[in-house]
Amino acid sequence: MWRLKSIRHKASRSAKDLDEFKQKKREFEKALRQARRDRQLISKRLLQNEDDEEEVSMETSSAPLSLEQVREMIRGVQCGVEEKAAHLASLRKALRNPDTQLTFIKSENSMHMLVGQLSGHNAQCQLEAARCLHELSHSPHPSVGQACLPAGPYLLTYLSGQSTKLMELCLYTLGNLCPDSALVREKLLAQGMVSALTNCFQNQRYNLAVVEAVGFTLSQLLQAKDATEQIIPAVMASGIIPHLISALTPDAEFGFGPAFECAWCLHYLVSSNVDNSMLLSEGALSQCTAVLIKLGGAVAQGNLLDGMELLIWPLLRCLGNLLVSGGCDVMPEDTRLLAALCVFSQAYLHPHPALCRESLWTLNNLTAGSSVFCSGLLLLKLVPVLIQLLSFSKGINSMVLRVVGNIAHHGTHYCVGLTEAGLLTALCATLKMAEPEVVTLSLEVLYMLLYSSPQVHEEFTRMNGVPLLEAIQYNSEVEQRVRAAYILHHHFPSFSEVESLSS
Repeated sequence: MWRLKSIRHKASRSAKDLDEFKQKKREFEKALRQARRDRQLISKRLLQNEDDEEEVSMETSSAPLSLEQVREMIRGVQCGVEEKAAHLASLRKALRNPDTQLTFIKSENSMHMLVGQLSGHNAQCQLEAARCLHELSHSPHPSVGQACLPAGPYLLTYLSGQSTKLMELCLYTLGNLCPDSALVREKLLAQGMVSALTNCFQNQRYNLAVVEAVGFTLSQLLQAKDATEQIIPAVMASGIIPHLISALTPDAEFGFGPAFECAWCLHYLVSSNVDNSMLLSEGALSQCTAVLIKLGGAVAQGNLLDGMELLIWPLLRCLGNLLVSGGCDVMPEDTRLLAALCVFSQAYLHPHPALCRESLWTLNNLTAGSSVFCSGLLLLKLVPVLIQLLSFSKGINSMVLRVVGNIAHHGTHYCVGLTEAGLLTALCATLKMAEPEVVTLSLEVLYMLLYSSPQVHEEFTRMNGVPLLEAIQYNSEVEQRVRAAYILHHHFPSFSEVESLSS
């Protein structure tokens, strides 16, 4: 009866799931998107200039400038000599207002002036012009992003420059421009954006601030609706994959940002329709495993650092999807991963229940067909940890039942271990639950336990389990009624008139 089943997650923008799972997937993906929105991970990024941090809140709420005021500021930049940088700094502050942004791009020679300063030889003016473009790239108006296109070649060129401050500005500006329109993406890709990002990553791989910026910009590209056709193949062929994988390990001093951004990039690649053999050969599976084990150790010791869960999330998705797409054949048999996944499911049960479910989903894919990992859960005495989660709804209990079902599928020895861990008692509780999927899975697991040993029959009878099955026959949906009748007919034929009921 039990059907081993690995479950594949698609990227959040994909809508190809089977109809019967759409509602559950929608809730699941909503939780993921909310977690990312809370940290401004999908939305555009606005770098704050250290020199005027205190002025930001005041100036963003200022009134928009008139057309004449904007033109005066442009003339100030064009005519000034010593004060060009100062005029550009004033312009940058004015461009924090969305209405002023629209006024600016409609002003004659405005972008020509800005690109001219960006491409000039004055380093301070270059930096201030880049900051102006960065403010424009953060605009909510798509037309503003399109107006920035003439600056694209210079933004890409400076990714191989000497100034890391300018490099970061260019990266986040490009990342902000990518989601605006297909036209913007098409132009930037034609100008060599993917190769520029790869070269920048390779040259600056020890500068974690730049690595984080590259990861952000690349993740913005990979989330595009048209990413599968052009962007993902270009990224896979660019040589950036080894750099993304090597950046998955977080730096204790710098924080989780670079690893987090690169992990989401890998997730978008893994969950696309491309062949994942390259990712497997580059060591994506083993690296995700190693980092998750390390993070699991930290969580087990109570070190729940701020932002850690945001790295665990994409790593779990990468691992789970790689297992579905052939990763089982090259998966290192490291049972420490089992402990890490169980720790995550416990630690994040209440603060982030969707992350608990994600950990169990990965555990399900890990144990589907693997006797080594199924044995590991029993030997490490982790099954009682899973049993404790059976009382929690919203997909947590059903995912636990899939995991214990994977274990039971391996035969008598495994079923005995599950029974000794207290699973039979827990099943008596889940059989009473209102969720049809939980009852169905409980019946399937129960059948395997009953089939494995006569002692389980006696124990189940002593627990008054048979009346539970009879109640399911009368009161549940058709699928549950048939399964309950099947179990009664094969294991407890003397307790009920099964043949007349099941017919």
